[in-house]
Amino acid sequence: MAEAGELQGKEQLVAAYKRILQASLDRRPSGTRQRIAEALGKHKSFVSQITNPAYSVPIPARHVTAILELCHFSAEERRAFLEAYVQAHPNRRQAVKPHPRAGTPHVLHIPVPTFEDPELQREVEELIRAFAARVVQIVQRR
Repeated sequence: MAEAGELQGKEQLVAAYKRILQASLDRRPSGTRQRIAEALGKHKSFVSQITNPAYSVPIPARHVTAILELCHFSAEERRAFLEAYVQAHPNRRQAVKPHPRAGTPHVLHIPVPTFEDPELQREVEELIRAFAARVVQIVQRR
């Protein structure tokens, strides 16, 4: 049977990765928790329990990848979160799946109004594509 100190230490480790997650969620638009609940097929109260450091309920390993994806973690946040998660749950290391889209392009959908002038429509869309391509080019040079 686990000692009280071991349980408290485990709870602190769980709270550590939940704090990283909570900080990310606080920067996301409202409705992110609901989107997580829908993606996991769970109720929003479940998401509240697994994202709040005050609760000792751990995040099931099978949900980690989906949560990281929905929260749009940066590479550094992802690394810190996964490091803390594995520290809290060393036996679950293999259950946490790698980033599902690593190496594949990410498609971003941007709503653009429909203009009456087809030439203007084409110019606006080309400008958006050119801007996105330039941003990617700059980032890839880093």
